[in-house]
Amino acid sequence: MSNKAKPGEFWTRERCYIAELLNHDGSPEVSIARARVEPGVTTELHALAVAEWYVIESGVGQMTVGDAQPREVRAGDTVSIPTGTAQRIHNGGDGDLVFLCVCVPRFLLRHYTSLE
Repeated sequence: MSNKAKPGEFWTRERCYIAELLNHDGSPEVSIARARVEPGVTTELHALAVAEWYVIESGVGQMTVGDAQPREVRAGDTVSIPTGTAQRIHNGGDGDLVFLCVCVPRFLLRHYTSLE
């Protein structure tokens, strides 16, 4: 962790910063968080027990979903990650890679499984 967390963010074992935008008992059907991955960092290989979409807001990276080859992602791209599928993202750019994480149903810590 080389930078400090920005307001509203917290550091995760996944090697990125997260800011929860929507995640509470009143909306169990969905959660939304903003993730920020620093340059040169690859997030922890992991799987979730919920479906997830990444909506890339800024930066450029390489996304790996399941057994597929990594593919480039950039602002405006959306990546669908099926329930239980291995995933990770690498920031190969010069600036932060920032994206929304939309989970259905809502993300809870018990849904996270490290694959490293």
